[in-house]
Amino acid sequence: MEIPLDYPTLRVIWWALMGVLLIGFALTDGFDLGVAALLPFVARNDNERRMAINTIAPTWEGNQVWFILGGGAIFAAWPFVYAVSFSGFYIAMFLVLAALILRPVGFKYRSKRSSPAWRNGWDWALFIGGFVPALVFGVAVGNVLLGVPFHLDSDLRATYDGSFLALFSPFSLLCGLLSATMLITHGAAWLTMKAENGAVRDRARRLGSISALLVIVLFAAGYFFVAHGGLGYRLEGTVDPAGPSNPLRAGAVAAAGAWLANFSQYPWMTIAPVLGFAGALLALVGIRIGREWPAFAGSSLSALGIIATVGLSMFPFILPSSVNPRSSLTVWNASSSHTTLFIMLVVTLVFLPIVLLYTAWAFKVMWGRSTIKALSTNPDLY
Repeated sequence: MEIPLDYPTLRVIWWALMGVLLIGFALTDGFDLGVAALLPFVARNDNERRMAINTIAPTWEGNQVWFILGGGAIFAAWPFVYAVSFSGFYIAMFLVLAALILRPVGFKYRSKRSSPAWRNGWDWALFIGGFVPALVFGVAVGNVLLGVPFHLDSDLRATYDGSFLALFSPFSLLCGLLSATMLITHGAAWLTMKAENGAVRDRARRLGSISALLVIVLFAAGYFFVAHGGLGYRLEGTVDPAGPSNPLRAGAVAAAGAWLANFSQYPWMTIAPVLGFAGALLALVGIRIGREWPAFAGSSLSALGIIATVGLSMFPFILPSSVNPRSSLTVWNASSSHTTLFIMLVVTLVFLPIVLLYTAWAFKVMWGRSTIKALSTNPDLY
């Protein structure tokens, strides 16, 4: 079969699509996680908490599809990355999945009994289901930037040399807190749009202002850590972007400050960190002055910019190895075959627009503010 796109182009397209799926997850399910993490703090009684839950109840299941799509895309387009990351981060992944399982269970069971202790317990379970994934996702990104302790033998069998507790280094925790505050800001902006005027919305504005400010501070701290902490990897020797997917065919070395090299070589890439800072600032101002749409647009742009900053800074690396840089996985050596990537692209071009149109339609149909009054008149609400 003659394929109209060359192998390097398809590899870059799928690298970009993986970023699109991660950003899609952050922009949609991100505010669900943020609202869940804010739940015990923005809502003080049962009616307020039910109202806050119902701002995300109609759409959270559809939003979580982006998470599944992201995992599926990594498995199909980047099998080496999937194998190494999901085995090396096994306990962390299990922790995330266990926390995510608490969310649907909490939604379904918290109102099954009228006991305050019962409902309060499930509310804290929802908090865990929102905060823990947001934190661990950022910790994982921090470890990727530091380099993951794995190596490949001559048969391409991966050995992970780290431990679960070693994942929580100062820099990775900084990235985890940045991820958590980013999504909490997104959740707070969502609550200002979807919750009725009142105490919940006011508390969301106060907490959202704090988290937006923390996003700016933590993102800046992350930049200085990367710039002055000696982080980064670069390819060594001649690299053939059209070569076979063999992670051992091209070498890499640790290089201090290499994660910033792409921004110097391609100045247009600086739009990503600019969006990260400017979006957080817009969210902060929008939340403070009570302008819901600018606040939500700002938190969305901030998430887009922060995630894009990581991806663009690391290109072409996807999963660098800290113990044996030669084993590092890149866009050029860890993808599926040329034919597989093309077939997947055709399928994506057909079905992704359908998913986007359906998502837009669902949000349109279910749009409107959540109110406490509706809790007594609509039996379908949580």
